[in-house]
Amino acid sequence: MEIGKKIRNLRLEKEVKQEELAEYLGVSIQAVSKWETEASVPDIALLPGIAVFFGVTIDELFQLSDEAEFERIENMFWHERRIAPETFDHCVRFLEGVLKSDPKNVRACCCLAYLYNHRAASDHDMASEYAKKALELAPDDKGGWVAFLEANNGVCGDEWYDNHFEVIEYFREFLKKNPGNYRGLYAIIENLLDDDRFDEAVPYIQQIRTAAKTGQYEVYMGDVMFGKGDPEKALEYWNAAVEHFPDRWQSYCDRADGLKKLGRYEEALADYEKCFEMQEPPRITDGLHSMAQVHELLGDFHAAIRDRQRIIKCLREEHGITSGEGIDSQKREIERLKGRKAV
Repeated sequence: MEIGKKIRNLRLEKEVKQEELAEYLGVSIQAVSKWETEASVPDIALLPGIAVFFGVTIDELFQLSDEAEFERIENMFWHERRIAPETFDHCVRFLEGVLKSDPKNVRACCCLAYLYNHRAASDHDMASEYAKKALELAPDDKGGWVAFLEANNGVCGDEWYDNHFEVIEYFREFLKKNPGNYRGLYAIIENLLDDDRFDEAVPYIQQIRTAAKTGQYEVYMGDVMFGKGDPEKALEYWNAAVEHFPDRWQSYCDRADGLKKLGRYEEALADYEKCFEMQEPPRITDGLHSMAQVHELLGDFHAAIRDRQRIIKCLREEHGITSGEGIDSQKREIERLKGRKAV
C-alpha cells in the first residue's frame, strides 16, 4: 500500500480531519491533501510524528514498493531545492540495498549519481550565497572571490584548473571501448571546444556526422570556425544546419546559440522563439531560458519576466508541474528581475 493511501485510511479509521493531522505535524492542509491523493509524499523527517499520531510503527506506515521508492527519489531531483539529510540518507540506504542484491542495476547507479549531484548543486547554491555575502562585506578579499567562482563553476583564470582535462581523457578511453557512441562523442566534442582544442575536436566531429543525422556536424564545425576567428564561415555552417534539417527545432536552437555568440541578439531571439513554437507538447523550455537571458542582457527586464512566466505556464499546462523547485526557481528569478527593473 502506498503511504498516501495508508495515511488516508488511518485518518478515516481514527475519524480525524486533515486539519488535525496538519496542525499536529506543523504542515499545511494542502500538504496532507497532496499526500492522500499521491500528488506528493511526506518528507521522511515527518514519519515519526505521523506514526505517533496514528499509533503505528514507521515500518507499518512507510511501506513503498521498490518502483514507488524509485519514483519518489527521481521526483526529488526535479522538484526539491534541498533534500533533508534524513531523506538523503534513507535514499542512499535504499539504493545501495538495491545494488547489493542487483549489482548491475543501472537505474540505482544513475539515481545515486543524481542524488549526490543534487546535494552538490544544493551545497554550491548555499556556498554561493555565503560567498556573495563575504564579497559584499569585503570586496577585495580573495577568499570570497574564489568561493563564489567555485560555487558557480566560474572561470578562475588558472588554465590547469579551469580546463576539462579529466573529462576529455575519460571519454577518450570511453570511445575506444564504445566506438561511434553518440553521447560519448557529444561529451568529448563539447569539452574539447570549451577548452579551445579545436583541431583535436574535428576528428570526433567527423565521427558524429555518421553517428547522428541531426545537423550536429554543421553546428560543431561552425563552433570550430568561430573559435578560430572566422565568424562568417561559422555562420555559414550554422545556417547549413537549418537548411539541411529545417524540420528539426533543435537546428534553430543551435543556430540561435551561434547568433548569440555573434552578438546578433534579435535574430537569436527569433530562432529561440521558432524552436519553441515548432515543438509538440509537452515542450522543453530551453529556448525560453535562453530568451530570458538574452532579454536580460539587453536590459529588457519586462521581456525577461515574460519569458520566465511562459516557462511556468509551460510546466503547469504541458507537464502538469504545479509546485516544486522547477516552479519556485522561476519565481525567484522573476522577483530578482523585478528588483533589477526597479533600480
